[in-house]
Amino acid sequence: MPSVPLQSYPRPQFKRESYVNLNGWWDFTVSASAQLPAHYDRQILVPYCPESLLSGIHTHFPEGSSLFYRRHLPIKKPKNGNRVLLHFGAVDQYAEIYVNQKAVCSHVGGYDAFSCDITDFLQEENELAVRATDDLRSDVLPYGKQTLKRGGMWYTPVSGIWQTVWLEEVPQSYITGLDIQTDLNRAVITVTPGLCGTVLFEGQSIPLQDGKAVLKPREIQCWSPENPHLYTFTVEVGADRVESYFALRTLSVKTVNGVPRLCLNEKPYFFHGLLDQGYYSDGLFTPASEENFENDILQMKALGFNTLRKHIKVEPEQFYYLCDKLGMVVFQDMVNNGRYSFLRDTALPTIGLQRRSDRRLHRDPESRKAFLQGMEKTVQQLKNHPCVCYWTIFNEGWGQFDSDRVCRHLRALDSSRMIDTTSGWFRGKNTDVESLHIYFGSWKKLKSKERPLVLSEFGGYCYAVERHLFNPQKSYGYKACKTQEDFCRDLEKLYTERIIPAARKGLCAAIYTQVSDVEDEINGLLTYDRRVCKVQPEPMLKIAAALREAAEEGENL
Repeated sequence: MPSVPLQSYPRPQFKRESYVNLNGWWDFTVSASAQLPAHYDRQILVPYCPESLLSGIHTHFPEGSSLFYRRHLPIKKPKNGNRVLLHFGAVDQYAEIYVNQKAVCSHVGGYDAFSCDITDFLQEENELAVRATDDLRSDVLPYGKQTLKRGGMWYTPVSGIWQTVWLEEVPQSYITGLDIQTDLNRAVITVTPGLCGTVLFEGQSIPLQDGKAVLKPREIQCWSPENPHLYTFTVEVGADRVESYFALRTLSVKTVNGVPRLCLNEKPYFFHGLLDQGYYSDGLFTPASEENFENDILQMKALGFNTLRKHIKVEPEQFYYLCDKLGMVVFQDMVNNGRYSFLRDTALPTIGLQRRSDRRLHRDPESRKAFLQGMEKTVQQLKNHPCVCYWTIFNEGWGQFDSDRVCRHLRALDSSRMIDTTSGWFRGKNTDVESLHIYFGSWKKLKSKERPLVLSEFGGYCYAVERHLFNPQKSYGYKACKTQEDFCRDLEKLYTERIIPAARKGLCAAIYTQVSDVEDEINGLLTYDRRVCKVQPEPMLKIAAALREAAEEGENL
């Protein structure tokens, strides 16, 4: 068990020198009361949720319980007029922050980062306390794959702090945000607030004008999984200094020889990907170290994949930085909320029975508002990462409502990426792609239409690796294979007989289910503990080469 986990800077695209990591052992207790306790009866390893093994707790507490965290703050009130910011990567779902037993701020939402200025609450000696509450009996707030009764495609719930907590010291006037817009030749950097300052880039000092600077690299290298080139720069505003980076790349849709294609850097590109749930056997939502993120990315690249569909979860920014740096496209899902119905959302659509309109689905105004707020926060938090190339709004109808309007709202937030409004079924008109899920039934519907064709889920073949199973008594997936040889043969056959021919005819992306086993699901290429890879690189690399050639053939026909 790590003694001081996850020490890397939590926001690599917005980095300051002043940084104090607060991960580690905190005092912990659980209460039915909302009042700060006088006594804490155990300890927890932050940032692991109490349900995880790594936390040292390994317990899910009754819904609505108050989870209390406490620790000493290794900082005093600055005497130079500087401010101290306290940052949380994510707390599920409600958080109240106290310094020296005084309320500082609160936050709602389990998947997004938040910060508060604690300067005015600091003394010579300081104590930080957090009250976190979570209640999955309500489906108003986004909850993803969490459920109170885990099993099948639903997983163990998480609660409380599950991402890094840290401090930083900033001057009185400081940079609060960066917006980075790029094309194939330049980057436009916008600093918030619009203060006077400079951007240091490639040995030049470029003045900020109305908070903006245009950066034009001397040597143009476009970002792609094959060449994940990043350009670094530094923003200086008064006494504040922030390090960041950008990449040059474009995303577009072009009709090539009569077929609509997804293009990366103006050329047809096949997005050869995997569904990535972001669950870990020991830490649940949170890996034991940043190396776990890196290992997943590199192992999938070694098998020829260039895309991960981050499924109904928002990861710590370290994950997206590694995808930027190592070269892995991310198709990012929004986190769903609302009531799930197996009959309406899975069974009937699987056999082809789908609603014609979703305008009157999930009509609760609070649920709709919470989803839109979660979507806005996701875009704001991830929009500068070049690896994020594609937004998925709704998945298989879960919480889906008025999708055409929601797509317009998302496009107003970010028009630079592809938008998959309805992944799976319950089609809307306002979307950039035709997005299908095929686990069962006919493949005849996998044909190019007016929009680029994306197979956003398929496969899900199962192979149980003994001694590497979460639940040996029960498994879940879409096709059972008795041996590893059967699994590899059937997987290769699926690609050679279905996916590669479809790619030659216009299929633009295919997302296989999935990176790893997750609890009862044993349909991963890796086992849940990440200790066994079920496939060999050579045949998978041949499949990747054939898909790459299919995209190139489409361009050159």
